[in-house]
Amino acid sequence: MSSSIPVQFTEVDLELLAAFAGRVALLLPAAGRPSPAVRKLDRRMRGAVTRAMESAAWKALKPGQALDLAFPAGIAAEAVTLVKLSERPDGAEARKAGAALGRGLDAGGLCVLAGSFRRPGDLALGIALRGYDFTRYKTEEVKPKGPVTIQTAAPGTAAEGFAPLAAVAEGVCFTRDLVNEPANVLTTTDFARRLAEMTALGLKVEVLDEGRLEALGMRALLGVGQGSQSPSQVVVMEWPGGRKGDAPFALVGKGVVFDTGGISIKPAAGMEEMTMDMGGAGVVAGVMRTLALRKARANVVGLVGIVENMPDGRAQRPGDIVASMKGDTIEVINTDAEGRLVLADVLWYAQERFKPSGMINLATLTGAIIVALGHENAGVFSNDDKLAAALLKAAAAEGEGAWRMPMGPAYDDLIKSRLADVKNTGGRPGGSITAAQFLRRFVKDETPWCHIDIAGVALPPKETALAPKGATGWGVMTLNRLIADLLEG
Repeated sequence: MSSSIPVQFTEVDLELLAAFAGRVALLLPAAGRPSPAVRKLDRRMRGAVTRAMESAAWKALKPGQALDLAFPAGIAAEAVTLVKLSERPDGAEARKAGAALGRGLDAGGLCVLAGSFRRPGDLALGIALRGYDFTRYKTEEVKPKGPVTIQTAAPGTAAEGFAPLAAVAEGVCFTRDLVNEPANVLTTTDFARRLAEMTALGLKVEVLDEGRLEALGMRALLGVGQGSQSPSQVVVMEWPGGRKGDAPFALVGKGVVFDTGGISIKPAAGMEEMTMDMGGAGVVAGVMRTLALRKARANVVGLVGIVENMPDGRAQRPGDIVASMKGDTIEVINTDAEGRLVLADVLWYAQERFKPSGMINLATLTGAIIVALGHENAGVFSNDDKLAAALLKAAAAEGEGAWRMPMGPAYDDLIKSRLADVKNTGGRPGGSITAAQFLRRFVKDETPWCHIDIAGVALPPKETALAPKGATGWGVMTLNRLIADLLEG
């Protein structure tokens, strides 16, 4: 199980709400009168809600933001959080409001008076995502957060509507857990084991070991991991929820559990964050978990290449030439440009074995994409305008920043090799683009494909709207929606 926070829905009961000892939350309109239930509770609180809504602090809030009242009179709660909502809040605003509540979630729990609010599921998703915390290695006692109860006029309908969103929360938090894990725990073997355990959810999971990868000709991938004591592996996860015989949609992830840079070693400062270099594989795993939990009506296959890039006596050297599964030879100019070597073989294998209807790969691939887009947007590269547009639409709908980047044959000149078919880096100019052009060589012309560089959004330097500081799980919501739009609509 991941670290997601469970949410339950119950009927409105003001007596239980007034007796709740943790945090109480009230949803209030930016303009107009509160609901009758809130007005009744306000009378018990001796008008505290009315006074708060007349304050300058409340008037300064934007929809989706909140104001706290500590130790209110007349009820048992230790605090009451007043959440400001516009007249017709959409899903994004509801999630933002939930995040405002999740940010303050603690072991005392939360009880929300939602009443007839039309988007309790999105509210609950915001609470679950922002309330996430990764405390596995804290030695002092850390009490679990919650419980979270949402009192609503139609609890059965709310619970039914939240079920697929709960699957999304589980997938996002599973991804966050993986990315937050240290590399001495999340080894290549442990990562593969955790994915194999998802057979309990109905996924078909296959782990390809180094012998199988060698037989398949995946020398590009194997070369990256040959300096590590942890064996390189490829994990294949299949969800057969669609029509039998339909080609699956393929998701491919880079799973470098730790990246020292290899012989082209990285600077020491900040290297500890390279535990997140398996973020692309983490997102693929989270999406597959979500699809299985919500019983998606789609055929999807997730493939992840899991390696560790270490500077051992056996490690790959700059100047080495390796043959990919496709057959193209690659001159290794920089061993820190290793993710594209991993993806090259897994992309080709995905197409050869599954002949997918479309394919998307995710990777924390380049620092250059952070220079270009900062930590606000992932970079999207594609050979197919229709798939790229659908992906960007899904990302916008889920509030996950994404921006399409250019590609073109002119960039191929930067990765021409004197000795081999291609070299694995073209230097600093257009670094994220030349990485995408490299991957493009391993995508067949008939395969609609997108490459998403998530280096800037997987582990940003500060908290985001729906995540505390640390791993965000960026992409699980976007790809889940994309699959729903493309394959289930």
